[in-house]
Amino acid sequence: MKVLMVEDEPRFASSIVMGLRAEGFVVVHVDNGVDGLWEATEHQFDVVILDIMLPRLNGYEVLRRMRAREVWTPVLMLTAKDGDYDQTDAFDLGADDYLSKPVAFIVLLARLRALLRRGAPQRPVVLSAGTLTLDPARRVVERDGAPIELTPREYGVLEYLMRRKDVVVTKQEMLQHVWDAHYSGPDNVVEVYVGYVRRKIDTPFGTNTIQTVRGAGYRLDSGEYRSGS
Repeated sequence: MKVLMVEDEPRFASSIVMGLRAEGFVVVHVDNGVDGLWEATEHQFDVVILDIMLPRLNGYEVLRRMRAREVWTPVLMLTAKDGDYDQTDAFDLGADDYLSKPVAFIVLLARLRALLRRGAPQRPVVLSAGTLTLDPARRVVERDGAPIELTPREYGVLEYLMRRKDVVVTKQEMLQHVWDAHYSGPDNVVEVYVGYVRRKIDTPFGTNTIQTVRGAGYRLDSGEYRSGS
């Protein structure tokens, strides 16, 4: 099995590379995001170990560009325990698995083997609601072909609603699936982000895709059940 490791901490990388080679893996190691992206897109690997905080190009951007080029190799992301990005953000941005440093080699090995058994994911289906589309593979949102720029959290809110279009979802459900199951802050953060998303996907286009259901939550209207349609 061939592994690409993109990691800029020399001692950590050396120990992991030595351990993997001792387990029979073929390992290619690079120490920056630009070289990591080149290796991941120009050569075939069974799995990629990708640090987030990398020089030249961060891990999230490496992953985004990999998927944009339709490279579906499973990716295990690594980050410092006190880093700027949390687990939710990693999965929101397309990681297949996630580990915080420091990590025991035996745990990392088990996660890698699990990803290898699972294999490369299939290209996600493009989600749509009327003229609004969301491509999970490229993380691209468009309305009538016009691109819409969203932050990672706004994207997470919209994707969750689009996967459950025409169904009422509660604030608590959104907090658990878009933020974190252990989030303990105020639930009005959902209202704030729904407002942000509306101002980008609806307001400029004169549409009303995300509807508030008083006392219940929110519903993304696909337009498929309107009378006369």
